[in-house]
Amino acid sequence: MAKSVSKGRLLTSWVMSGLVILFMLFDSIMKFVKPAQVVEGTLSLGFEEHHIFIIGLLGLLSVILYLVPRTSLLGAVLLTGYYGGVIATHLRLDAPLFSHTLFPVYLAVIAWGGLWLRDETVRSLFPFRKQLSADKKIQSHI
Repeated sequence: MAKSVSKGRLLTSWVMSGLVILFMLFDSIMKFVKPAQVVEGTLSLGFEEHHIFIIGLLGLLSVILYLVPRTSLLGAVLLTGYYGGVIATHLRLDAPLFSHTLFPVYLAVIAWGGLWLRDETVRSLFPFRKQLSADKKIQSHI
């Protein structure tokens, strides 16, 4: 039997996920529109202009899968892979650590956190439980 999620937890989860979704939708759409700043920024990262569309498509597909409840776990996995590529790119260029290189880590934590708050399956994969002290463990077995 599935446990129900409180309204507060559900709202928090969708706010967290919404931030990631909005950011990724904006990022992907800008890669399709290709304003000068996006083209220049992508070229400065070492990619060619013909890569911009593919990068945008991969990001868009991942976020759409994340948005749909039935495929949200797959979407989170794909977004995590996408973010891994962003991290590798910024590491290769010695980009600033906290503002550029770790930014995708922040997004991944928010994305997975939003999913964890509303999805029992994800909570079972990543359980956070209070550890009992050694004394309490021993007493509970006596």
